Amino acid sequence: MAADGPDGLVDQTPGGGPVHGILDAERAAIIDLYREWGQIDRSHRKLAHRGSRLELVHVSDSTVRRVLLAEGLVLEGNPAREPREKTPWPDWLEWKPNRVWAYDFTHFTRAKRAVIAVLDLVSRKWLATLCSAEETSTQVEACFWAALESEQLLEVIDARDTDQLRTALLSGEPEPLQDAIGAGQIPLLLAVSDNGPQMRSHTTREFLAGVHIAQHFGRPHTPTDQAWIETLFGHVKGEWPHLETITDPGTLDTELAVVREQYNTVRLHASIGYVTPDDEHEGRGEGYRQRRRDGLALARQKRLDYRRGQQGEPT
Repeated sequence: MAADGPDGLVDQTPGGGPVHGILDAERAAIIDLYREWGQIDRSHRKLAHRGSRLELVHVSDSTVRRVLLAEGLVLEGNPAREPREKTPWPDWLEWKPNRVWAYDFTHFTRAKRAVIAVLDLVSRKWLATLCSAEETSTQVEACFWAALESEQLLEVIDARDTDQLRTALLSGEPEPLQDAIGAGQIPLLLAVSDNGPQMRSHTTREFLAGVHIAQHFGRPHTPTDQAWIETLFGHVKGEWPHLETITDPGTLDTELAVVREQYNTVRLHASIGYVTPDDEHEGRGEGYRQRRRDGLALARQKRLDYRRGQQGEPT
């Protein structure tokens, strides 16, 4: 019997390892895997699956990562993309309602529908929506036509003689457009979008040129260049979550119309000073903001006057 037997227990020297721990041969296989495939896979997760695929070593993703860290081996990851300079706003653009619009598609998968929306960047007014089973240039044209009609801009287009501008916009080249602008032919507005095939197509450009709208594209793989329309979709799906549970396309179309009305006329929008997009679009926004500033100042003065008066009264 051990010396510490019946008289009590004595702490033993720690040591050993987990019985399920990887073997030295497996550790060596992971290092070999890194040296042969690290530049190709660039990920500890991919290396773990590569090891199983090649029947070299069968370990978890985290084990590969832990072994590489212990050996001081670093996976480079994917190379960084070459940065692209953001396209500046054109000089002719005026930052006011109905001068710059954004548009994009989003999806409601349960209803099996794609929805395109047009948004005014300055006022944040949701101008038009189209719910469809497809997302093509046809939907872009129909939604823009509805937005132009609702804003009564079709009459403005018909009244303008802008053949030079139309031809310049259709060419897609900056030089003819600059010549037209120099001759006083200013585009009706600017349409901001990503680089989707529907936005880049000749059909879309032909339609927009016909209604005197210039195009402005964000940088590839940079959704923040279209942050306004992406934010719209985020608010709509986040604040009206029932939309994503709808399975009937007709019901979805009806509900989107109701939500658009609430978004424009009831919901206060933080980025325009907590007024509604319709207020901002129609020029009432600054009046509401000024009234709040005046109200805050007046309420503060009333509190000061009240407490000063209380302090002056005899107890």
